[in-house]
Amino acid sequence: MTRLYLMLPVLAVAGCTSPSLQGLFEPPGQPVVEVAVPAPTLDPTPPPPPPRNATTVEQFDTTTDEDRAAAITVSATPADAALGTTIASLGSPAEPGIWLKTALVTELTPGRITYQDKSINVELRPSGGAAGSGSQISLAAMRLIEAPLTSLPEITVFAR
Repeated sequence: MTRLYLMLPVLAVAGCTSPSLQGLFEPPGQPVVEVAVPAPTLDPTPPPPPPRNATTVEQFDTTTDEDRAAAITVSATPADAALGTTIASLGSPAEPGIWLKTALVTELTPGRITYQDKSINVELRPSGGAAGSGSQISLAAMRLIEAPLTSLPEITVFAR
């Protein structure tokens, strides 16, 4: 029984190193502020991030009329290289721009995607995923190809 009493303080102190108890005995400090780092982009003047209080699709989509017009002005050229098809889900609406994150590219690349009878210019961003792992599409691009936001459209991808 005496051994149990001797081990009790050791066990209590050992529990203080658990992640849930760290910082418990320290004075409260400044709150941790996470700063969102903008994703690398080919666009020299990327759209601004959406406001923190954004709640609607229109508020999250900060692309300009000029951005959207440039995206839908598509001319297929023989230089366009077909990369393949992918199933895309909606990416983070907090990331502005007209882009597709895909495993079909390994570096930022200008490209074009087609969905049903729609074709738009996009920025192809590497996802870092394995081949066949699917893609993420920006809110603005999803709206331009007129795919339902909750769908998983099959998209054909081309590099420019």
